[in-house]
Amino acid sequence: MYKFSVKKFSNGLRLLLVPSRESLSFRATVYVRTGANFETKKNNGISHLLEHMCFKGTAKRPSNLAITQELDAVGGSYNAFTGREVTGYYTYVARKNAELAVDIVSDIFLNSLFPSPALQKEKRVVREEIHTYKDIPQSYIFELWDKLVYGDQPSGWPIVGTVSNVLSFSREDLLRYYKRQYRAQSTLVTISGNFSSASVISLIKRYFANIRKGKASPRKPVRVSQKKPRLLLYSKKTDQTHLLLGVRGIKYSDKRRYALDVLEAIFDGGMSGRLFQLIREKLSAAYWTKSYIDYYPDYGEWRVYAGVDNCKTEMVISGILQEWQKFKNYKVSPAELRKAQNYLTGKVALSLENVHSVASKIAAQLLLYNKVEMPKDYLRKIRQVTVRDIQKVAQDLLTPERLNLVVISSSGDKRKLRKLLKI
Repeated sequence: MYKFSVKKFSNGLRLLLVPSRESLSFRATVYVRTGANFETKKNNGISHLLEHMCFKGTAKRPSNLAITQELDAVGGSYNAFTGREVTGYYTYVARKNAELAVDIVSDIFLNSLFPSPALQKEKRVVREEIHTYKDIPQSYIFELWDKLVYGDQPSGWPIVGTVSNVLSFSREDLLRYYKRQYRAQSTLVTISGNFSSASVISLIKRYFANIRKGKASPRKPVRVSQKKPRLLLYSKKTDQTHLLLGVRGIKYSDKRRYALDVLEAIFDGGMSGRLFQLIREKLSAAYWTKSYIDYYPDYGEWRVYAGVDNCKTEMVISGILQEWQKFKNYKVSPAELRKAQNYLTGKVALSLENVHSVASKIAAQLLLYNKVEMPKDYLRKIRQVTVRDIQKVAQDLLTPERLNLVVISSSGDKRKLRKLLKI
């Protein structure tokens, strides 16, 4: 595990340092604790549009080309992302260009002008991005899941927003949101790679001197109310049926998280896992299938995606639910438990190979929970999970009132699909 340190400046800004002497690169990432879950119905999509607009010019670099040319000239990589809980901006360069990386990422984060002509153009770009997602079932199905499970609240609205919202935003709307959310106490600057800590601290202190003090406005808690299985069937002409079957999960701080991780590793621990063996090897119903667990500060979810033969949709859904039912009714074998624990141990080891990936994971924990769980502590708790713990968490979570199914298909039968949702 890489050693890391956290420094807090007098204005409330935090700096995470994750050094690696072996690295040839330097990455500067600025995370701010805001995103789609912090929006209202009226400004849904503004976090994402604002992220786009931060690359459209500053006083020092008055255009997108001026920004990108500097980084392209040194072979750098740069981008940004908007999530439900966090928005981030990064520059990634050879270590000798460290100051340039800090200069540019701080400039776009603190000094973007959001020029109106560029905004009008970028709104059209985001409109096409929204259309792109809708044309890709593997992506759009996750947006439909949020809509089905969380309904009319921020966690149920699309991260990219709606076309009508995006086209309506003005420069003043962006500035208002930016000034309210992009603040020192809600921001974490993360530096990873090869660098001198003393020199980086000096750079951050200088380049982030004018960050707005205070804390971003908080988001409202996520509300979930469900008493029976839910189904959303989205009709679209496709060559196969896309399905997302899952349950509402648990939040990050829930102690059952370790048992659920082991359970999921038994279910989808590589090509020998129960899911792959069922869907691909036994049923020959799909080329690819994948299980996902996500934990958030106050909610969570466990979902299984598959793109399947139209004729085998019901068979696949029934097969997954039967496997889940087995977890509830029978204890897994000691051999399966050990295999899953070893699987997770190996995955953690491989995840520590890249210093920038490690820094991202540490940063997420600091931003969302203000503490870091070390890999050795996580694995110690994984090793403590028992077969009874696994059965218990399955019984807790794999229940009708938590079950949800989204299907994108040109031939789905809603009545037949609804009959399958028993667990």
